[in-house]
Amino acid sequence: MITRLLSAALVAGFLASVVATGLQLALTSPLILQAETYEGEGAHAALAPSPDAPFVSLIVPAHAHSHGDGGHDHGKPDEWQPAPGLQRMAFTGLATLVGGVGYALLLAAVMLALRREPTPQSGLVVGVAGFLAVALAPAIGLPPELPGMGAAPLVLRQSWWLMTVIATGLGLYLIAVRRVPLTILGGLVLIVAPHLAGAPQSIDTVSSQVPPAAAAQFAARSLAIGFVFWAVIGLAYGWAWGLFGRTAGARAHA
Repeated sequence: MITRLLSAALVAGFLASVVATGLQLALTSPLILQAETYEGEGAHAALAPSPDAPFVSLIVPAHAHSHGDGGHDHGKPDEWQPAPGLQRMAFTGLATLVGGVGYALLLAAVMLALRREPTPQSGLVVGVAGFLAVALAPAIGLPPELPGMGAAPLVLRQSWWLMTVIATGLGLYLIAVRRVPLTILGGLVLIVAPHLAGAPQSIDTVSSQVPPAAAAQFAARSLAIGFVFWAVIGLAYGWAWGLFGRTAGARAHA
């Protein structure tokens, strides 16, 4: 069973990462390059997701800058970064692949804990729930950001992201799985609580030069890619689970 689970997760993560990487390069990378011209650091920026990308918007494309306290940290002059062109695209794909497999394993663990038989339909349901908890809910307070946009300190954003993901995930479980009035009420409270507390805000007083329309377009496209990413993970995991099960059954009867 473990071999089947791991194999299905690897297939799902790979397929989702291929789709997401293609969408990133086509839809969000041009916006990142455009924003880098406003920031004035285009020569030193990379298109691969930044270290804080999973904490901001899941595996949707985040800009390549690592935020420091109160501003952007472009790294030391001798710090290595992927070169423009093919190398950037390769590292974007690699980062997305690692994240895709990790999230596919997480989805598999959730389905196992819920004792749900993996199928494309059940995988899609859990995948959409994963998108809601890991991408959409945190994006309400911390939307995906382009280079040149102010941000709160990294530790604060990561802490709020983690709190929001856990609270939203538990809330969805109480509402969709437990399904009694008390747990539904508790689930709603958990989902709303992080947003009532409020996401950490930027302490950078310098106004961003990035056009608001570009920032909004980037956030919308990033979330759309995140939805496709999670949907493909769920569908592919359910399909691969059935495929490996049929393969194992055929070998047993051979």
